[in-house]
Amino acid sequence: MKFGTSGLRGLATELAGKPATIYATAFARHLLDTGKAEPGDTVLIGRDFRDSSPVIAAACAAALSRAGLQPVDCGTLPTPALALYGLKTGAASLMITGSHIPADRNGIKFYLPSGEIDKHDEAAITALAAEVEAEDFTAPADVEMEHAGERAVAVFFDRNRALLSPGTLSGMTIGVYQHSTVARDLLADVLEQYGATVKRLGRSEDFIPVDTEAVSADTVDKLKRWAREEKLDAIVSADGDGDRPLVADETGTPLRGDLLGLIAAGFLGAKVVVTPVTSNSGIEGAGRHEVVRTRVGSPYVIAGMLDALADGKEGVMGFEANGGLLTASPFLLNGRTLNPLPTRDCFVPILACLERAATSGQALSVVAASYSLPVAAADRLENFPQAHSAALMQHLRASRENLANFLSEIGEVESTSDIDGLRVSLKDGRTIHFRPSGNAPEMRCYVEAESEKAAAALLDKGLQTIRDFAAASP
Repeated sequence: MKFGTSGLRGLATELAGKPATIYATAFARHLLDTGKAEPGDTVLIGRDFRDSSPVIAAACAAALSRAGLQPVDCGTLPTPALALYGLKTGAASLMITGSHIPADRNGIKFYLPSGEIDKHDEAAITALAAEVEAEDFTAPADVEMEHAGERAVAVFFDRNRALLSPGTLSGMTIGVYQHSTVARDLLADVLEQYGATVKRLGRSEDFIPVDTEAVSADTVDKLKRWAREEKLDAIVSADGDGDRPLVADETGTPLRGDLLGLIAAGFLGAKVVVTPVTSNSGIEGAGRHEVVRTRVGSPYVIAGMLDALADGKEGVMGFEANGGLLTASPFLLNGRTLNPLPTRDCFVPILACLERAATSGQALSVVAASYSLPVAAADRLENFPQAHSAALMQHLRASRENLANFLSEIGEVESTSDIDGLRVSLKDGRTIHFRPSGNAPEMRCYVEAESEKAAAALLDKGLQTIRDFAAASP
């Protein structure tokens, strides 16, 4: 088990055993040691629809109870809904989810009463987990829990039904790709509350991993077919735990997550935007906001937002390339204050995009094109051993000659950025970025080019070059 860009992740069969107990116990001790909780305080537990999530949640609940805290079952709900309810009630929380990764894997996201844990908390919990693992203890028994899922969802629904003016989406027909995301029913309810005609699509009782940052060809085919057959103005969805948005235009073509974040920045009237280095390079010139770049992962975006607040900045928000939006400042919308929610949320960017299309009278494809961002694309190699990723990055960073040879059939190196992974600007104006996943056996590649065709070709070539390197490695 290890922490990555957002939470702890590993194989579900492993996490469902002793590790879930160990890390939940370590989290409880961290809360008590730091004064973030007192004995007997409640800790909220939510989960996604993976088959392994109930078992892992039960193990965490029992461990929290044995550590002297009171677990509260919030059931299946979006991660931002759980986090918001924790902020409202002053309770720490755990979300059992693997987000977008395959169903045979799972994870745990940890929240203090003040919000998402940071890298210092991760280090402390990891150290405590090592201590717990060395102890001799039996697996805790199941515990009876209070249920608070309906209350948590109601608080989140109230937040989202105040973002737009009544009837804003009247006249729009919007598809909701429900698959197995915990946001599937809430998304439909919120859109209908604003007057949209909602078509519920693709609901599944089996878990389907949907990566909103690298939408699969199969998913795109579904979106395009639904858009055509149902005559839709847009299709929206989210990843497994509902913190990353997916928005497709009237043709079924997905919009990039960083574009969704940029549209949301305009919708909120943000003055400072914090976003990872993987987000589109055109963001700096696409608005009047200041842009701060970070490493990939919500903890880094949150740290950047907190730094901006410490510097006296106002209107501070952040987003990741996957579209998950975070707010650090209060924003005034329709005469009501939208309080900060410093964890990824899929609802604000989805509603911001639909509102822009509705109020402008333009198709979403026209709205997207109006930003004139460089064409970007991203994909990943799944089941790519982390040892291969580490070897590749070590090789590329070892010398300028290694990098030049690796990219010899792609282009000449102009400059590089090593904030997270290796981002390479080529002399012809294209960009290619290699980055190992922080907590899964995946290797990601991000590209920017002058056209969709050129971006697709660069992405294909980049992924194949990674494969070739791995095949030639000992």
